[in-house]
Parts: sequence; C-alpha cells; structure tokens
Amino acid sequence: MTTSSTNLAPALEALLGASRIFSDPAARAVYTVDGITPPIVAKPATAEEVAEIVRFAALERLSLIPCGARTKLRIGMPPSRYDVALDMTALNQIVHYDPGDLTLAAGAGMPIAKLNATLFEHHQFLPLLVPWYSRSTIGGTLASGIDSPLCQFYGTPRDFLIGAEFVTGSGAITKSGGRVVKNVTGYDLHKLLIGSLGTLAVITCLNFRTFPAPLAGSRGFVASFSNAEGAIALRRAIAQSPLTPLTLDIVSPGLAQIFATQTPATPEIAVFPGENRDVGSSSLPPIGDWFHPGEWHLCAAFAGIPEVLDRYKRDLSRLAGESGAISTAILDDTTRPAVWGRLRETLSILLESSPIISIFKLSVLPSHHATLFSNLEEIANRASLAHLFLARAGGTIYFALLPPTANDETAGRFAEASTQIFESLSAVGGDTALLFAPTSLKPRVNTWGSWRSDLALMRRLKSAFDPANVFAPGRFAQIPISPPTPS
Repeated sequence: MTTSSTNLAPALEALLGASRIFSDPAARAVYTVDGITPPIVAKPATAEEVAEIVRFAALERLSLIPCGARTKLRIGMPPSRYDVALDMTALNQIVHYDPGDLTLAAGAGMPIAKLNATLFEHHQFLPLLVPWYSRSTIGGTLASGIDSPLCQFYGTPRDFLIGAEFVTGSGAITKSGGRVVKNVTGYDLHKLLIGSLGTLAVITCLNFRTFPAPLAGSRGFVASFSNAEGAIALRRAIAQSPLTPLTLDIVSPGLAQIFATQTPATPEIAVFPGENRDVGSSSLPPIGDWFHPGEWHLCAAFAGIPEVLDRYKRDLSRLAGESGAISTAILDDTTRPAVWGRLRETLSILLESSPIISIFKLSVLPSHHATLFSNLEEIANRASLAHLFLARAGGTIYFALLPPTANDETAGRFAEASTQIFESLSAVGGDTALLFAPTSLKPRVNTWGSWRSDLALMRRLKSAFDPANVFAPGRFAQIPISPPTPS
C-alpha cells in the first residue's frame, strides 16, 4: 500500500536539493511501515534542514516518520498517515568529544558501532549493545526504547543520556540538558524522547556520558537447570552477593533451542577493544556442547583483572551448585561471544526465525518473575501457542508467541492470549507493550494495552511537542482514557 499525495518532490527539492529527495519506488520501498510506503523520502544533513522540512510539513498538514537504519520501524501500531520518510543517517558526525571529561555529543544518524570504534581508541565506550548492533543508529536506538544486556551493570540510556537537540512539531530547534554530567539546566525533557518512536520530535543530536571500556579478557558463565525455579534462585543469590556481573539473563528452553540452531543474519563485529573482528566479515560462533537446548539457563558475563576473574569463577560455580544447577561452564574470548552475542541479538534472531512471531516487552519487579513465568506459560499453553522468553535481572522480560499460521482462528487465539498477558502484568503493577507483531495481527490487539493510567498526560505531552500531529500519527494508538468497567 502507498499513501496518496500531491507532488511533494518539487517543494522538498527546493528545501534540500534534488540529490536528497527520493521518489523512486525502489528507494521508497525500504521505508515501508506495516505495509504503508511513503511517497517521498527526504534526507536532511543539518538540524536547520530538518526544521525546514518540519515547518513545511506542518503548513501542508503532512505526516513525517523519522528513521535511521530502519531496523525497528515495525514497533508500534501502523501509522494512520505517512507522507514523508525523514532519513536521519546524514547527521552522522561526532559533534563534541572530551575523553577526559567522559562526555560525547553525536548526530542522531551516527551508527553505534562506528561511534564505539572511535571511543575504543580512548579505551571508552557507550554501553548500547542493542539488537542489530552493527547497523543501529544512536537516534533510532533511543527512540525505540530497546535495551541492552549491559543494562544490568550500566543502566539504561536514561542513566547516561545527559542532553539532546531536537526539532519539535512546530519546527523549532530545541535543546535540553547539556554536555556536562552535572547539568542542572532546566528539566530533563530529552529523556521523554526515549521510547517515543519519533512521535514527539525529530532527534538531531544526543549527548552522552561515556564509560571506561571493560578490560580485555572478559568471561562468560552459563548454568543449566531443569526448571525456572533453579535459574531464578541462582540469579537471586548473585544479586545478594558482592558480585556485580556485566550481564545477568535467564533463557527459557524454547529460546535456548533457537540459540543452539540459529545465527543472526546481522554481521558480527567487535564490541569491545581488542576483539579482532571486522564489519561484515564474520558471524557469531556456534553454540558449544556447554549450552543445552531444552533446559533453562542463567547466563552472566564479567570482566576484570585475573584475580577478579578467578573470584567470579569460584563464586559463581559455588552459587550454581547451591542452586541445583545441572551443569556450569566458564567461557573465554573464543566461546563467550557465542551466547553473549545471541543475548544481544535476541530480537533480531527471533524476527528472522518466523515471519509471524510476536514479541512482548514486559517490565515488572524481578520479585514477580517466578509467578509471571508460570502465568505466561499457562496463557500460551491454553492458546496452543509455542512460546519462549528472555528475562533480564533488572526486571525486563521479552516474551514471544509463535503462532503456527496467521489465519483468523490463530489470530483470535493470539488476541485472547495478548489480553490475558496485559491483565497479568497489570495485576502485579507491571507494564506491557507488544513490540513486534505481524501487520495482520495488530488490528486484533492494541500493542500498548487496553488502558493506561498516564494516557491523559501522554496526550498533553504529544500536544505540547507536536501540536499539528505531524510526527508518526497513529503509532501510539488511541486507547481508552478510562479504566475498564469491572464485569
């Protein structure tokens, strides 16, 4: 499907030049969102050009969807209008970098891998090891709200995003925060952009606090269990110990099976200094016999000097034994990427594994995970849907349903299961979003749930940032503002 439009090309070419406006069907096809292809693609190179396009769109009542590498455009509901794709990849320069102050500013179109390659030269990095790592841009990553396995140790982008420059729906170039860590100028408006899917503003530049890169020689740890209770018990024991692993994730048997049999299509590259991997030249090594499909796994990674590594090996093995682990394995630089890279690329692997897979992002306190695991399995089994999940120690769970087909009968079972998932999270004070789903299934269930207590505030923010509803209309669907009436 392609949206109808008047001839926008001449007007936009007057703003940017003909070389940065694309109307060819093949060029436009890669910007398709849920079956809707924009009639025009614009590629600005400065914040001022972005502002010009936004002002033109507001005047002409057009809709824009900002994008980067387009790896996460499938998140959210289908857009209600889509007139212009705003390709931000030309804003790809490092604007400011002070290694001594651990601060950095870069254009929203800067690829994360390229940015980290520069930081590695100063033994620093940004802990944004997200899916599609070799392709993702920093702007798209922030706007999507997708996290990294490293959030266990470094926190989420909310913890190290210190400022941003963006263009509002009125075409105003706006700044929030600054380029120093201890910044007290105004409100943290820039943090509202995280997870906004481009519905509030167009991000043009982002300011970060950087981190010392982990020492070369980091290690991995995998413990296998016959049930979820053992994996949860080990994670709890680690959390209560002096250990502070870089990552700490629980992998369900279904996901373990996919990890053991599939490799992500995204090229694998170096993610830390000292790793000898070049862009596009390698893939993740296969899973070894230390990883057992069909079992529950707790996976951790840690780094430090040799004495610290020895401490981790000793304590993790002891805690695993006390938690009833069937087996354990310590991974070195040759084997660690096999599982760690898959943990990072879980979403991309799952989307490659099935064209009709649906993936929920659940946010809940880790203390509720044991009950929630059981509830989620029961919901999936009642609907006769295969399922799997990845649980981070911080509370985030990625839960996937794999319908066998996309027919009406399956869609009905999926919609019923989705409603029950939303209700289960609401009952324990958690939050749910259906990140990825086939376009044919999205009309059957709202990806953001049936009701949100903060919806009125969200609408006020949308109106303040984007009064003309220029940015990605419909991506956050209109859901009821009042709670459902008890039956």
